[in-house]
Amino acid sequence: MRFAIFSDIHSNLEALEAVLRDAEEHKCTHFVCLGDVVGYNANPHECVARIRELNCPVVKGNHDEQASLTEPSHNFNELAEQAINWTREHLDDADKEWLRDLRFQRQVRDFTIVHATLDAPAHWHYAVNVLDAAASFTYQHTAVCFFGHTHVPMVFIRDEKGVRRERIEQLQIDMTKKYFINTGGVGQPRDGDWRAAYCVYDVEKNIVEQRRVEYDLKTAQQKIVAAGLPPLLAQRLAVGR
Repeated sequence: MRFAIFSDIHSNLEALEAVLRDAEEHKCTHFVCLGDVVGYNANPHECVARIRELNCPVVKGNHDEQASLTEPSHNFNELAEQAINWTREHLDDADKEWLRDLRFQRQVRDFTIVHATLDAPAHWHYAVNVLDAAASFTYQHTAVCFFGHTHVPMVFIRDEKGVRRERIEQLQIDMTKKYFINTGGVGQPRDGDWRAAYCVYDVEKNIVEQRRVEYDLKTAQQKIVAAGLPPLLAQRLAVGR
Protein backbone atom coordinates (compact mmCIF):
# COMPACT_ATOMS: atom_id res chain seq x y z
CA MET A 1 0.00 0.00 0.00
CA ARG A 2 1.60 3.23 -1.19
CA PHE A 3 0.08 6.63 -0.38
CA ALA A 4 0.69 9.77 -2.45
CA ILE A 5 0.36 12.55 0.14
CA PHE A 6 0.25 16.14 -1.07
CA SER A 7 -0.69 19.63 0.09
CA ASP A 8 -1.18 23.23 -1.03
CA ILE A 9 -2.40 22.71 -4.57
CA HIS A 10 -3.62 26.31 -4.61
CA SER A 11 -5.63 26.05 -7.84
CA ASN A 12 -2.58 25.05 -9.89
CA LEU A 13 -4.12 22.39 -12.14
CA GLU A 14 -0.94 21.80 -14.16
CA ALA A 15 1.06 21.01 -11.02
CA LEU A 16 -1.70 18.81 -9.59
CA GLU A 17 -2.04 16.71 -12.73
CA ALA A 18 1.74 16.28 -12.93
CA VAL A 19 1.85 15.03 -9.34
CA LEU A 20 -1.01 12.59 -9.92
CA ARG A 21 0.69 11.21 -13.02
CA ASP A 22 3.98 10.82 -11.18
CA ALA A 23 2.23 9.09 -8.28
CA GLU A 24 0.59 6.59 -10.62
CA GLU A 25 3.91 5.94 -12.38
CA HIS A 26 5.43 5.18 -8.97
CA LYS A 27 2.68 2.69 -8.19
CA CYS A 28 0.82 4.70 -5.56
CA THR A 29 -2.43 2.97 -4.65
CA HIS A 30 -4.01 5.66 -2.49
CA PHE A 31 -4.12 9.46 -2.38
CA VAL A 32 -4.32 11.91 0.55
CA CYS A 33 -4.74 15.70 0.35
CA LEU A 34 -3.62 17.96 3.20
CA GLY A 35 -5.67 20.99 2.20
CA ASP A 36 -5.45 24.37 0.49
CA VAL A 37 -6.90 22.98 -2.70
CA VAL A 38 -7.70 26.56 -3.77
CA GLY A 39 -6.18 30.05 -3.66
CA TYR A 40 -3.51 31.98 -5.59
CA ASN A 41 -3.72 30.28 -9.02
CA ALA A 42 -6.29 30.18 -11.81
CA ASN A 43 -8.13 26.84 -11.67
CA PRO A 44 -9.95 26.59 -8.32
CA HIS A 45 -13.09 24.84 -9.61
CA GLU A 46 -11.12 22.37 -11.70
CA CYS A 47 -8.81 21.48 -8.79
CA VAL A 48 -11.74 20.95 -6.43
CA ALA A 49 -13.38 18.72 -9.03
CA ARG A 50 -10.18 16.71 -9.53
CA ILE A 51 -9.71 16.09 -5.82
CA ARG A 52 -13.34 15.13 -5.42
CA GLU A 53 -12.93 12.62 -8.26
CA LEU A 54 -10.15 10.92 -6.30
CA ASN A 55 -12.57 10.32 -3.41
CA CYS A 56 -9.61 10.44 -1.05
CA PRO A 57 -9.12 11.70 2.52
CA VAL A 58 -8.85 15.51 2.58
CA VAL A 59 -8.45 18.06 5.39
CA LYS A 60 -9.29 21.75 5.31
CA GLY A 61 -6.71 24.46 4.69
CA ASN A 62 -7.00 28.14 5.55
CA HIS A 63 -7.56 29.13 1.91
CA ASP A 64 -10.23 26.45 1.60
CA GLU A 65 -11.94 27.91 4.66
CA GLN A 66 -11.81 31.51 3.44
CA ALA A 67 -12.93 30.61 -0.09
CA SER A 68 -16.06 28.96 1.32
CA LEU A 69 -17.11 32.06 3.29
CA THR A 70 -18.81 35.25 2.17
CA GLU A 71 -17.19 37.74 4.53
CA PRO A 72 -13.74 39.28 3.97
CA SER A 73 -10.71 37.17 4.79
CA HIS A 74 -8.86 37.45 8.07
CA ASN A 75 -5.09 37.61 8.52
CA PHE A 76 -4.35 37.41 4.79
CA ASN A 77 -1.82 39.67 3.11
CA GLU A 78 -2.95 41.85 0.22
CA LEU A 79 -1.84 39.40 -2.45
CA ALA A 80 -3.62 36.45 -0.85
CA GLU A 81 -6.70 38.59 -0.23
CA GLN A 82 -6.97 39.57 -3.90
CA ALA A 83 -6.59 35.95 -4.93
CA ILE A 84 -9.16 34.62 -2.47
CA ASN A 85 -11.73 37.22 -3.55
CA TRP A 86 -11.20 36.15 -7.17
CA THR A 87 -11.40 32.49 -6.12
CA ARG A 88 -14.78 32.95 -4.42
CA GLU A 89 -16.18 34.30 -7.68
CA HIS A 90 -14.94 31.25 -9.61
CA LEU A 91 -16.28 28.52 -7.33
CA ASP A 92 -19.84 27.30 -7.51
CA ASP A 93 -22.05 26.63 -4.48
CA ALA A 94 -21.28 22.91 -4.50
CA ASP A 95 -17.53 23.63 -4.44
CA LYS A 96 -17.93 25.96 -1.47
CA GLU A 97 -20.13 23.52 0.41
CA TRP A 98 -17.58 20.75 -0.07
CA LEU A 99 -14.74 22.98 1.15
CA ARG A 100 -16.81 24.18 4.09
CA ASP A 101 -17.55 20.63 5.23
CA LEU A 102 -13.93 19.44 5.30
CA ARG A 103 -12.55 18.45 8.69
CA PHE A 104 -9.49 20.10 10.22
CA GLN A 105 -7.71 16.84 10.99
CA ARG A 106 -8.29 13.13 10.67
CA GLN A 107 -6.62 9.76 10.93
CA VAL A 108 -5.95 7.68 7.82
CA ARG A 109 -5.10 4.07 8.48
CA ASP A 110 -2.43 4.40 11.22
CA PHE A 111 -1.23 7.97 10.51
CA THR A 112 -2.65 11.45 11.09
CA ILE A 113 -3.20 14.30 8.64
CA VAL A 114 -3.66 18.03 9.30
CA HIS A 115 -3.09 21.18 7.27
CA ALA A 116 -1.41 23.34 9.90
CA THR A 117 -0.70 22.18 13.46
CA LEU A 118 -2.26 19.61 15.78
CA ASP A 119 -2.30 21.86 18.86
CA ALA A 120 -4.68 24.36 17.22
CA PRO A 121 -5.63 23.08 13.75
CA ALA A 122 -8.32 25.73 13.18
CA HIS A 123 -6.03 28.65 14.07
CA TRP A 124 -3.61 28.12 11.17
CA HIS A 125 -0.33 28.35 13.07
CA TYR A 126 2.87 27.62 11.16
CA ALA A 127 5.23 24.83 12.24
CA VAL A 128 8.62 26.15 11.19
CA ASN A 129 10.89 25.25 14.12
CA VAL A 130 11.29 22.60 16.81
CA LEU A 131 9.24 24.57 19.36
CA ASP A 132 6.30 24.74 16.97
CA ALA A 133 6.60 21.02 16.27
CA ALA A 134 6.89 20.17 19.97
CA ALA A 135 3.46 21.71 20.55
CA SER A 136 1.95 19.46 17.87
CA PHE A 137 3.72 16.36 19.15
CA THR A 138 1.81 16.77 22.42
CA TYR A 139 -1.41 16.08 20.49
CA GLN A 140 -0.01 13.48 18.08
CA HIS A 141 -1.26 9.99 18.93
CA THR A 142 0.21 8.19 15.92
CA ALA A 143 3.85 7.67 15.04
CA VAL A 144 3.48 9.65 11.81
CA CYS A 145 1.58 12.85 11.03
CA PHE A 146 1.67 14.67 7.69
CA PHE A 147 1.03 18.43 7.43
CA GLY A 148 1.33 21.31 4.96
CA HIS A 149 0.74 25.07 5.21
CA THR A 150 4.39 26.24 5.06
CA HIS A 151 4.98 24.94 1.50
CA VAL A 152 8.44 23.76 2.63
CA PRO A 153 9.25 20.03 2.80
CA MET A 154 10.81 18.95 6.08
CA VAL A 155 10.43 16.48 8.92
CA PHE A 156 10.46 17.01 12.66
CA ILE A 157 11.48 13.91 14.62
CA ARG A 158 10.88 13.36 18.34
CA ASP A 159 12.83 10.67 20.17
CA GLU A 160 14.52 10.20 23.54
CA LYS A 161 16.99 12.99 22.66
CA GLY A 162 14.27 15.60 22.01
CA VAL A 163 12.94 17.19 18.80
CA ARG A 164 15.03 17.89 15.71
CA ARG A 165 14.35 19.11 12.19
CA GLU A 166 15.71 17.38 9.08
CA ARG A 167 15.34 17.39 5.31
CA ILE A 168 13.39 14.58 3.67
CA GLU A 169 14.81 12.49 0.87
CA GLN A 170 14.11 8.91 1.87
CA LEU A 171 13.05 8.52 5.45
CA GLN A 172 12.89 5.17 7.25
CA ILE A 173 10.17 5.32 9.87
CA ASP A 174 11.02 3.91 13.31
CA MET A 175 7.69 3.29 15.02
CA THR A 176 9.24 3.96 18.45
CA LYS A 177 9.69 7.63 17.43
CA LYS A 178 7.27 10.33 16.25
CA TYR A 179 7.43 12.13 12.92
CA PHE A 180 5.73 15.40 11.91
CA ILE A 181 6.25 15.52 8.14
CA ASN A 182 5.65 18.44 5.79
CA THR A 183 5.17 17.24 2.22
CA GLY A 184 5.95 20.61 0.64
CA GLY A 185 3.71 22.50 -1.78
CA VAL A 186 2.22 21.21 -5.03
CA GLY A 187 1.00 24.45 -6.55
CA GLN A 188 3.20 27.10 -4.97
CA PRO A 189 6.49 25.75 -3.52
CA ARG A 190 8.39 28.13 -1.24
CA ASP A 191 11.72 26.41 -0.72
CA GLY A 192 13.47 27.83 -3.78
CA ASP A 193 12.60 24.86 -6.01
CA TRP A 194 9.82 25.58 -8.52
CA ARG A 195 8.91 21.92 -9.03
CA ALA A 196 5.79 20.49 -7.37
CA ALA A 197 6.52 18.63 -4.14
CA TYR A 198 4.79 15.68 -2.53
CA CYS A 199 5.56 12.53 -0.53
CA VAL A 200 5.09 8.83 -1.13
CA TYR A 201 4.49 6.77 2.02
CA ASP A 202 4.99 3.02 1.66
CA VAL A 203 3.22 1.77 4.78
CA GLU A 204 4.44 -1.82 4.43
CA LYS A 205 8.11 -0.82 4.21
CA ASN A 206 7.66 2.20 6.55
CA ILE A 207 9.47 4.47 4.10
CA VAL A 208 8.59 8.08 3.23
CA GLU A 209 10.08 9.41 0.00
CA GLN A 210 10.14 13.09 -1.00
CA ARG A 211 9.44 13.65 -4.68
CA ARG A 212 9.75 16.72 -6.96
CA VAL A 213 7.92 16.90 -10.26
CA GLU A 214 8.29 19.27 -13.20
CA TYR A 215 5.05 20.59 -14.66
CA ASP A 216 3.85 22.97 -17.37
CA LEU A 217 4.93 26.11 -15.57
CA LYS A 218 4.42 28.42 -18.55
CA THR A 219 0.77 27.45 -18.97
CA ALA A 220 0.07 27.91 -15.27
CA GLN A 221 1.64 31.38 -15.41
CA GLN A 222 -0.27 32.37 -18.55
CA LYS A 223 -3.56 31.35 -16.93
CA ILE A 224 -2.88 33.56 -13.92
CA VAL A 225 -2.20 36.61 -16.09
CA ALA A 226 -5.18 35.91 -18.39
CA ALA A 227 -7.48 35.60 -15.37
CA GLY A 228 -6.56 39.09 -14.18
CA LEU A 229 -4.89 37.85 -11.01
CA PRO A 230 -1.83 39.78 -9.74
CA PRO A 231 1.15 39.11 -12.08
CA LEU A 232 3.39 38.52 -9.05
CA LEU A 233 1.53 35.26 -8.47
CA ALA A 234 2.75 34.06 -11.86
CA GLN A 235 6.28 35.33 -11.37
CA ARG A 236 6.80 33.68 -7.99
CA LEU A 237 6.01 30.21 -9.40
CA ALA A 238 9.23 30.27 -11.41
CA VAL A 239 11.42 30.87 -8.37
CA GLY A 240 9.65 28.69 -5.83
CA ARG A 241 9.02 31.50 -3.37
